[in-house]
Amino acid sequence: MEQRDSTRLRIFECIRAAGQISRIDIANILQMSPATVTAATADFLAAGLIVETSTGATGDGSKRGRPRVNLKLNQEAHLVAGIKVARTEISVLVADFVGDETISHNMPLEQAQMSSETLVKSIRQAIDETCEKGGIGIDRISGASIGIAGLVDAEKNFVHWSSSLKGRNHDLSAHLAQNLPFPAFIENDANLVAKAEQLFGEGRDLSNFLVVTFEHGIGLGIVLGGELYRGERGCGAEFGHMKVHLDGALCQCGQRGCLEAYVGSYALLREAAISSPGNEPKTVTEIFEAANQGSPVAQSVLERAGQMFGMGVANLINLFDPQRIILSGGNTSLDHMHTDAVRARVRRDVLNVDAPIPEIVVNRWGHQMWARGAAAHAIEQVSRLKVVELATNAG
Repeated sequence: MEQRDSTRLRIFECIRAAGQISRIDIANILQMSPATVTAATADFLAAGLIVETSTGATGDGSKRGRPRVNLKLNQEAHLVAGIKVARTEISVLVADFVGDETISHNMPLEQAQMSSETLVKSIRQAIDETCEKGGIGIDRISGASIGIAGLVDAEKNFVHWSSSLKGRNHDLSAHLAQNLPFPAFIENDANLVAKAEQLFGEGRDLSNFLVVTFEHGIGLGIVLGGELYRGERGCGAEFGHMKVHLDGALCQCGQRGCLEAYVGSYALLREAAISSPGNEPKTVTEIFEAANQGSPVAQSVLERAGQMFGMGVANLINLFDPQRIILSGGNTSLDHMHTDAVRARVRRDVLNVDAPIPEIVVNRWGHQMWARGAAAHAIEQVSRLKVVELATNAG
C-alpha cells in the first residue's frame, strides 16, 4: 500500500473507531496536518462513505459560534456479509456499514467436510438464501468475510488445513471469484471472535487480550497492542495444537499430544466412549447431562479435560501476560473449563510473581459472535478497497 493510501486509511479507521469525531480531533490523534485530514475526508464525503453530523456544541465549549461538525461512517453506504462455516451449518449475517444487523440466516450442512469447490458453492447458497429471506439482491452486498476453523493465511485467502475441508493446501481465491459477485476474504474463525470481542464485547478498551474459542476444536485469537496477531503464515495462534503430552492422543490435525485432542468436543466423545464401551454418548451434551446426574465416567472425562485446559491457559499467561483471557463458545457448555479446580491449576502453573493473574471471563455469544466478527472484518476490508479506489481515481 502506498503512503498516500495508508494515510487515508488511517484517517478512515480513526473515524470508524471513534463512532463520530471532528476533523481537528482526527488531526490531533493521528498527528497529521488539518489540511491532510480535510482533503481526505472531502473525498470520503463525496464518495458517500462518511457523513457530517452536528453536535450542537461549539469548538470552544461556548454556546455561541458555529456548532462543531463531526464525521461518522455512512450507515447506508454499503452492506457486508459476515459468514461462519461450522461443522453442521453456515451462519450468515448481513450488516450495514457500521455493523448493525440487517438479516441473519443459518443454513444446515449435509456434510462436515467438503472439497474447496463444494464449500464455496455452499457459501454462495447460504448467501442466496439469506438475501431471499431479507428481500434484497445479492448485488447490494459489497463484500464478505468468511470465518473457518484451521490454519489460514488471510492475506492470500489460502487455507493450509481446516477440519471443514478435505485434504490440505487450498487456495480459495479462484473459487471465491468464480462464485461470488463481490470481494470475499477468508479468516481464521477465532480471529473473527477476537475482532468481535474487541469492538463489541469483553475486549473493548483493552490493548492486550486473548480469546479462546470452543467448538468442535479449540481456537485462539490474539490481540496485542490493539492489533490482531496472525503470525507470518497465518499459523501464529494455534492454541488447540499446543503440545501438552509427548506422543499423546491423536488430534484431528494428524499429530499427537495436541491440547485439542484432550479438550475438543470430539476428544470428549472419544474419551467417554473408551471409558464406557457399549454405552457411548452420541453428543457432548449427553456427557454434560450424565456428569450432572452423577456419572463418575462423565465427571472424570470433564475433569481431565479441565485440567489439561488449565495447564494450557497457564502456558498462555506465561507467554503473553495479557490483561484478560476471554472464553467464548457457541453451543458448547464451558462450565467444565472455569471450575475452581481449573482455576487452581492455572494459578499453580503460572509463573509465580507477586501480582494477580489475568482475569478469566466467559462470554457466550452463540454462533452470532463469529458472524458479527466476520461482518466487522468485512467492513474493514471493504473500507480498504474503497479508500484505495478513491486514491487511485484521484491520482
